[in-house]
Amino acid sequence: MDLKVLIVEGGSDRKRLVPILAEPVEILCTNGTISAYHIEELLEPYEQQDLFVFMDADASGESIRKLFKQLYPEARHLYTDRLYREVETTPIKLLASILAAANFKVHSKYLAGGPHE
Repeated sequence: MDLKVLIVEGGSDRKRLVPILAEPVEILCTNGTISAYHIEELLEPYEQQDLFVFMDADASGESIRKLFKQLYPEARHLYTDRLYREVETTPIKLLASILAAANFKVHSKYLAGGPHE
């Protein structure tokens, strides 16, 4: 089974997602607005993997997402609710359901209806 690669904007997004995931996932950070060259350089070692883009629901996130759609049309895009704007501020149970819907294995305690912590 190939390793999934999840691309997020920053380290705080990565820290928010790591505890939810119940499988090994490479989480890469773009660290904000970046160029096409930077994206290609960042993803070169992972081009044969399943790529997932999970950006914030704001102008910066949308501009990065647009670059990914041009450069990696095969990448799957995950979206947080615009109400929360950022991956980092999205409730954990919602993040877990977004990841589970994209076929990531997540710890059941984070899914709605799962055991309580």
